[in-house]
Amino acid sequence: MRRAACATAALALALSAHAAGTLTVCTEASPDGFDVTQYTSAVVNDAAGNTIYEQLLMNRRGSAEPGPGLAERWGVSADGLQYTLHLRKGVKFHTTPWFKPTREMNADDVIFSIRRLMDRDSPWRKATTNGFVAWDSYGMAEQVKAIDKIDAMTVRFTLHRPSAPFPTQLTQFNTSSVYSAEYGAQLLASGRLDALNTQPVGTGPFVFRSYQKDAVLRFAPHPGHWGGPPTLDHLIFAITPDASVRVQRLKAGECLVGANMRAETIGELAGTAIEAPGSLALMTGYIALNHKRRFLSDQRFRDALRLAFDRKSFIQAVYNGKAEPAVSFLPPMLWSFDASLANRFDPERARALVKAAGYDGTELAIATRIGGSIDGKRAAELMQGDWARIGVKVRVHMMEWGEMLKRSGRGDYDITFLNWVGNGDPDAFFTPNLSCAAIDGGSNRSQWCNKAFEAAIDEARVSSDRKRRTELYLKAQRIVFDEVGLIPTVYPLYFTAVNRKVKGFVHSPLTDLNFRGVSVGAKDAN
Repeated sequence: MRRAACATAALALALSAHAAGTLTVCTEASPDGFDVTQYTSAVVNDAAGNTIYEQLLMNRRGSAEPGPGLAERWGVSADGLQYTLHLRKGVKFHTTPWFKPTREMNADDVIFSIRRLMDRDSPWRKATTNGFVAWDSYGMAEQVKAIDKIDAMTVRFTLHRPSAPFPTQLTQFNTSSVYSAEYGAQLLASGRLDALNTQPVGTGPFVFRSYQKDAVLRFAPHPGHWGGPPTLDHLIFAITPDASVRVQRLKAGECLVGANMRAETIGELAGTAIEAPGSLALMTGYIALNHKRRFLSDQRFRDALRLAFDRKSFIQAVYNGKAEPAVSFLPPMLWSFDASLANRFDPERARALVKAAGYDGTELAIATRIGGSIDGKRAAELMQGDWARIGVKVRVHMMEWGEMLKRSGRGDYDITFLNWVGNGDPDAFFTPNLSCAAIDGGSNRSQWCNKAFEAAIDEARVSSDRKRRTELYLKAQRIVFDEVGLIPTVYPLYFTAVNRKVKGFVHSPLTDLNFRGVSVGAKDAN
């Protein structure tokens, strides 16, 4: 029955992909939900953050520079403590079978959206599965003192202290997406707060229609969108974890866009109508070592694992050579990157450090995902082999993407590895992944808390002097390196495959899928 169902779904996708005005996208995984404030996953961002919802500020297309969003302009006070946002007029919420808006977006919706995140005792927080991960991990509670309504179309944030990265944080899908206060009141009255995660309502260019986990996600165009209705008649996400199947569907025309493609599969698209240029991105691959676990709490043992990790072989085997070895958690294209840091591959020194740390042969567990942009099993087995050569035993655990994020977020593992995509500010790498607050927030998967590091990033956050901020971030990078807070692995190229029939798609350094202004040509571009 399962094989037959898959065949029928593939045929349906093939037919819909060729229909005029229909864009079918092969994506890598199922979103865990559609209340974007609960997640940090790029899968959720693509499925909801760029389609259903919109943010107060939004990155300019193809860049990491904040620009107008649902706030068309903003200003900051001389002391840096107040941000006043003037909201865009004529913004309509989606009309769906489960909600009919009676008015356009205004300040009440922004106040509802932000205070919902701020209130530790909010019924909304209690109803979540994961809490508000990004809000907590970015330390937003320590930054935002209040948000107030100035008039129907103006809101003002008051901060506890100046925050240089605050405008970039207002572009984040999981910290500043605007929800309907009317819809929130409807759900509160009915006691169905969890419906926000399954029946979303936003202002974005696409309206949620249906979702079948591990199969398909469907959207319709938002006819009342303030930027004009999308030219697409249908947007379909065909959830395809298997990288080779994504390639097959692209070549067969079942999908016109392939998300998060594996580097080793790109060659299979040669000579077709599909283009997949490798894009530089604000992305770093890294290994998270749980500092609260035995042996991994010892800096010598962590350093041994780093010294034994063969990046050259890893990049060739896992990325088909299409990545650069990483030394800092910050990617090289981001200002304040420390080019003076240098990796060593020294298994002999690593063996000595393992012995000095008193390692007794205890087997460690490394968690990796099924699917994604790399072969997680192969990558984990390469690490397993590298560490076996210095006497460290590791077993590999494969699990679904959402499960891996949940378990690693609560520290329920020894080692895991994944990619992080930040925005144009170094704080977006350091605070959510390595700050002390991010441990409770659920995104510091290393469970690492270092006072000197914390002091450096805290000072950098409040400074408006780029030179001083750079000095502090250089210091922070050195601390992470010396303490082995985590192990940066690679700076990978990011591959999104796009059929030449698709017009208007812009590759982003943030790796996100954005289908605003995208259309599908009537004829095959082969």
